[in-house]
Amino acid sequence: MPPIRFGVCLLCIAWITMAAAPRPLDLDRFDARKVRLALPNGEVLAYIDMGPRDGRPVLLVHGYTDSARDWVPLIPHLSDRFRLIVVDLRGHGASSKPECCYTRYDFAYDLKLLLDHLGIARADVVGHSLGSVIAQTFGEAWPDRTGKLVLISSTGGPSCTPTPAELRQRAAAFDYRAAIRDLRDPIDPDSKFMVLWWSSPTFVDPDFLRRQREDAARIPARVWLAILDQGADMSGLQASLKLLTAPTLLIWGSNDPIMLPENRRTLMQALPAAEVKVFPGLGHNPFWEKPGEVAAVINRFLG
Repeated sequence: MPPIRFGVCLLCIAWITMAAAPRPLDLDRFDARKVRLALPNGEVLAYIDMGPRDGRPVLLVHGYTDSARDWVPLIPHLSDRFRLIVVDLRGHGASSKPECCYTRYDFAYDLKLLLDHLGIARADVVGHSLGSVIAQTFGEAWPDRTGKLVLISSTGGPSCTPTPAELRQRAAAFDYRAAIRDLRDPIDPDSKFMVLWWSSPTFVDPDFLRRQREDAARIPARVWLAILDQGADMSGLQASLKLLTAPTLLIWGSNDPIMLPENRRTLMQALPAAEVKVFPGLGHNPFWEKPGEVAAVINRFLG
């Protein structure tokens, strides 16, 4: 091939690659799009409603101590046919931070009231970590309002009969609960624990992680503890998962330090018909680490 034509081909390939890559969301503009809604139960929920109003409704539910910004790395890679409802759960972000209550049922009911307000009769729900447990709960309580479920870094609760290997993994895992119980206001976003809480086995944009830490540091320590004691109670998951009938996709990173193989096993046993995808080498937030690859799996599953 002549050098000029070869050079033109390389430029064409580079242009196509750049055109195909979605533009990242501006973090400040994303945060500025939030709307605060007073729910009938007295709580105030902040959310962003984006995408075509006649698109397929997809509710994005973030994890413990995160916010709607949790989904910023993933959103540019999701189908532009989705109407995305991105929430700040109660106690998080720009939503109200009441003294009580923070069970998974309280969180799920807030989401139901939000969909009522928006006139959305049925939605797919994508949840991460605590948000995945809330998504499970929503699907169990309102199956007629639930399309498909995507549970990222989720759990079926602790095993009643852990294997010797699982017991060793439990013993070796960092005790996040003890570290959280030691938190005092004002929380230092750059403390050793906070940096570890948002650490990743692969690269994630440092500015994004800094903002995540700073937001979480604004959550009062009492709310951290209330959610830990109420929302993160996994004791009843196995029993209630029997009520879940929605088609479900389970996503994990193989190097997740929080949801250990035991947590994956109990959920897969409870949902034997679920589709499963484990990303090798990724951690608790695989959609921050490889958003394009995770989005491709979600887009295909949601159709």
